[in-house]
Amino acid sequence: MSLLQYHHGGGRHTEAVLTDQKRISKNHGAAGLSRIILLTGRPGIGKTTVLLRIVDELKKRNLLVDGFVSREFREHGRRVGFKIISLSDGREGWLAHVRQPTGPRIGKYKVCIEDLESIGVDAIFRAIDMADVVVIDEIGPMELLSRRFRRAVHEAFNSRKVILGTIHYRIRSSFISEFRDKMDIAVIEVTMENRDDLPLRIASEILRVIGQG
Repeated sequence: MSLLQYHHGGGRHTEAVLTDQKRISKNHGAAGLSRIILLTGRPGIGKTTVLLRIVDELKKRNLLVDGFVSREFREHGRRVGFKIISLSDGREGWLAHVRQPTGPRIGKYKVCIEDLESIGVDAIFRAIDMADVVVIDEIGPMELLSRRFRRAVHEAFNSRKVILGTIHYRIRSSFISEFRDKMDIAVIEVTMENRDDLPLRIASEILRVIGQG
């Protein structure tokens, strides 16, 4: 059975909560709830789909949600790259592409640092300044190649805003360790069994953090 894994601030311990419970654990943060919620899971499980459903639920409650999401891009059924999309204005660019002429390489892709920073990083900073909820999709090996991206994530985590993001399953432990002693972060694994239920449950937790639940 899959787990919701919560990494507690102060480096004290990690608590695991079964995903079939009726509620999400509330033993986090100054208000008793997690302010930073990161979705993880294997590639293709639907992390971004779950995230966007959460965003829709929050918008129904008139919350201002901003940041960026990433989408894979296919040609003739074959994945050739990833697009990055700003939530507030719909601007798009390339995170990475197999035919990207320049940029650092990860696997068969080259990463477009320029688009990542001009669209994704700018969206994070804009959300920190103006939004109720900051969306970061995703925190992964490609994105972390950008120094400005890493700084934006650090500033978002250290702000007082609610953070809703996704994190690549291969880097979640090493990345979270940077913040474990300073803040409470909920890392939630998306599975086939829980992905239909998670959007409403996580949206409800975020609303409680903000004071609307």
